[in-house]
Amino acid sequence: MMTNLRLLLVILLIFTVSCNDNFLERKPLDSMSEEDVWIDPNLIEFYVNNTYAAMINGFTNGTPAYVGFYMALCDEAYRRGNQGAIYETLLQGQLTPSNMAPLNLWPYYYAVITNCNIFLENMADKEFNTQVQPRTNRMKGEMKFLRAYAYSKLISLYGGVPLITKPFRLDDDFLIPRNSYDDCVEFIVNELNEAAALLSISYSGTDIGRATRGAALAIKSRVLLYAASQLNNPNNDRGKWQQAADAAKAVIDMGVYDLYPSYKETFTVPYNSEVIWVRPFNNRARVEHSLEQWFYPNGSTGYGQIHPTHNATEFFEMKETGLLPKDDPAYNPENPYADRDPRFYDCILFDGAPWQDREIETFLPGGLDSNEGPEGWNATLTGYYPRKFVDESIWRPTANNCSNTHWVYIRYGEILLNYAEAMYYLGNEDECRKYLNLIRDRLSVQMPHITDSGSQLELRVRNERYVELFFEEHRFFDVRRWRIATQTENIPAFMADIRKDPDTGEKTYNFVSFQERIFLEHNYVAPIPQGEIDKNPNLKQNTGY
Repeated sequence: MMTNLRLLLVILLIFTVSCNDNFLERKPLDSMSEEDVWIDPNLIEFYVNNTYAAMINGFTNGTPAYVGFYMALCDEAYRRGNQGAIYETLLQGQLTPSNMAPLNLWPYYYAVITNCNIFLENMADKEFNTQVQPRTNRMKGEMKFLRAYAYSKLISLYGGVPLITKPFRLDDDFLIPRNSYDDCVEFIVNELNEAAALLSISYSGTDIGRATRGAALAIKSRVLLYAASQLNNPNNDRGKWQQAADAAKAVIDMGVYDLYPSYKETFTVPYNSEVIWVRPFNNRARVEHSLEQWFYPNGSTGYGQIHPTHNATEFFEMKETGLLPKDDPAYNPENPYADRDPRFYDCILFDGAPWQDREIETFLPGGLDSNEGPEGWNATLTGYYPRKFVDESIWRPTANNCSNTHWVYIRYGEILLNYAEAMYYLGNEDECRKYLNLIRDRLSVQMPHITDSGSQLELRVRNERYVELFFEEHRFFDVRRWRIATQTENIPAFMADIRKDPDTGEKTYNFVSFQERIFLEHNYVAPIPQGEIDKNPNLKQNTGY
């Protein structure tokens, strides 16, 4: 009987198929077509959210293995372990198109751009009801913003790149040449202006963390500052500096942002008054970063993967005078960490620094956080650990016991520095000093005011960026756009060799080089990955590679 029933069903199915010419064109009932996505606001937003998640950030950079990414590719830090060996390629001047070390970020950013292009093409002519349309307009602004940001990172690394604004089809010409750097800047600025017009000043509820109008204008400020700098503006076109100044001032004049009173908490208190755009994390739902495990000293069960160099400590001025340690007669090399810029204590853990319920011990012999402490293979090689970003309420961190610290892509402090720098190059030194001193007046900082002028003021602008933006992935790009990397990146990396007399407890300090570094003239821009040139011979390689 069951056999006869099955036969009947097969006959009915055959009959149905033969009578329905469109049977094979029917939508499957257990899957979703692409058309379904672009008519459902919730699915559209899911697509946008996934594009946010794909964006590289300073705590993961595409993979957790690259934590501390740009910090360890300049004079700020050293990267220990297997990944540190990969970084050596760049630090020793051996970067080639076939050996990109950790700078092969071309596919990561173009993946984001592709997502944005697909979205913007599919949404170009979509109309929704009056309740939904503002939401989809906001998402259009977000995707324009993310595409512009991805392009801004590409041109900061490689110079001009192909401007691809639509999804490829099988019959398209894939062999697209590079656009000029200036063409890319113009496109990015236009995209950010259009995004700003579609985005709100702020959001609430589950939309907190999305790109805002201020975020679009802030990234525009950074892009135009880079475009005005010597690497990209060798003739020092003052018009470009004016554009950079105007872009930064537009963010300032919004009156939305303010310096957060506590420098350290700027990075641990979510969505505070200084934050413009962040990458939020929720490690309670899924482990996305293990910041404390990566950064904590080995004496606190951390992996100590990133170590500030001693070179970095020398940029933090003396508290009373505002002078660099090397220029201050009161600086005592036998008590090298006393009376420094308060931001030094918020950024770097050094031997003797107060830490949780104890002091940091990087001294030898026997220091708890030295290579003679527990799990000595996780110890610092420079005598320092990072303090910035970490949540010190976390004890004995593990992959599943870490903070939700957000990565801050851009904040108001950077905007003030951008404006100060543009003012300097426009010859308005009073405005430059005013905005530098606003930063130094932060409640938790209170550093002496800068009064320098001329070339000394230029040095103060650059030093203030080093200190204020320490470990925020700016130094790598700053020394390149200023064209000073042949000076700063050809200096050996130094460490603090601290010895403690077991009998007297007296410490002696020696600061010695432990790693030679090489930066060549053509390293101001990274090479185009050889794999991309193999696929597209119309891509012209950067000079020197």
